[in-house]
Amino acid sequence: MEKRLITTGSPFEKTAGYSRAVVKGDWCFVSGTTGYDYTTMTMPEDVETQTRNTLATIDATLAEAGFARADIVRAQYTVTDATFADRVFPILGAYFDGIRPAATMVVAGLIRPEMKIEIEVTALRA
Repeated sequence: MEKRLITTGSPFEKTAGYSRAVVKGDWCFVSGTTGYDYTTMTMPEDVETQTRNTLATIDATLAEAGFARADIVRAQYTVTDATFADRVFPILGAYFDGIRPAATMVVAGLIRPEMKIEIEVTALRA
C-alpha cells in the first residue's frame, strides 16, 4: 500500500521535516494545523479567526487528499489558554455538525507565541 504526502507549501513543512497530511489506503492523517493565513503568512490575533483559518486549511488538505470533512473520525485540539475553549466550541460545533468525531482538547504551549490553537485530525474513507 503506497503512502502519499500532501503539502500546503508552507515553509514550516520543509524546515521541520513533516507533511501537512499523509494518506495511506483509506486513512488520512492531517498534521497539527494552526491559524496562519498561508497566502499572506500572517497570523490573526484572535483565537476565533485562527480557528476558522485552521479549519479552512484542514478542509483544503482533505480535499487535496481525496477526503471530505465527513470522513473525519478523530480530532485533537490544543489551545494555549483554557478560557479559549468556550470561544472556539461554537465554531467547532458548527464545523463538526453531524460528524461528531472522537475528540480531545488539551491546554499547552505552542511553538510560537502568536499561535493560540492547533488542530489535528484523522479521516477514514468509508
